[in-house]
Amino acid sequence: MVTLEDVARHAGVSLATASRVLNGSTRQVGASLRAKVEQAAQQLGYRTNVAAQTLARGASNVIGLVVHDLTDPYFAALADGAMRVAEDQGMMVMVATTHRDPEREIAYVATLNAQRVRAVLLSGSRIADPAVTRRLREELDRYRQTGGRVACVGQALLGTDTVTPGNAEGAADLARALAGLGHRRFAVLAGPPWLITAQDRVAGFTGALAELGLPAPQLVHGTFDRDGGYTAAAEVTDATCVFAVNDVMAVGALASFRDRGIRVPQDVSVAGFDDIATLRDLVPALTTVRLPLADMGARALELALEAVEEAREPRVERVAGEVVLRESTRPV
Repeated sequence: MVTLEDVARHAGVSLATASRVLNGSTRQVGASLRAKVEQAAQQLGYRTNVAAQTLARGASNVIGLVVHDLTDPYFAALADGAMRVAEDQGMMVMVATTHRDPEREIAYVATLNAQRVRAVLLSGSRIADPAVTRRLREELDRYRQTGGRVACVGQALLGTDTVTPGNAEGAADLARALAGLGHRRFAVLAGPPWLITAQDRVAGFTGALAELGLPAPQLVHGTFDRDGGYTAAAEVTDATCVFAVNDVMAVGALASFRDRGIRVPQDVSVAGFDDIATLRDLVPALTTVRLPLADMGARALELALEAVEEAREPRVERVAGEVVLRESTRPV
């Protein structure tokens, strides 16, 4: 196996110089020496040692991406955007999934800190538990004290740069659009009561209905996935329109109605939130609120990697949703 010493000898430079060139040290090496070392490494077929690179740089070229559920296409789209930015920067992405367990999320941040990753990107909703949020924030602070960088997609509660989706505003716009179709009796498949994303979307939707002078909708809580939508839809009574607080719950609702012989949209209209690209071929096509998910993931990682001054306020960038009316809803 070709060693770094072999490369240094072949290039006629010191071992320290060869290491600085090939292991990414921040110390500068002249252009002529750098060219000699790189040429020698290519001729000999030398492969860099990732552990040595990490020691030389003070951090690896790895990005830690922590998501709640890799099987949820919402997180797949966010991850895709982040990975494209990482590739452009010559970095790799390590993905961890918490399965919506906040304790596991805290543990992952500690592990990524120990592995000296370049940046950590947290993707997903916070929960309505101040103690858990405080502990996660403290773990992130420890990581940043070692030079790590952090950004989030979700609520701006962790003292980090954050890309925040306009959940309440998008849901309010959707409520107004559906009311404009003549709907007056609504049900909301509200997701878990402790999940802040679900809370915000429910609050925006119900608040807009109240402003319009319409009756409060029926709220049915459940898990934030397809099965949660399927189960919650079976509890809906006397509604002409059902709003599921994310698209995968809406898919479950469509299946539930179909299995019970309830036609969409002839008997009941259904709407979701997120506009997941892989779900756009549903029949009937799903009315939803579009979020630019891949762009959000990309922007969050850009924020984490940008060189910024110390002791500044965290940046929060809000992303508006866009209502998209499709065949799963119709006028009444």
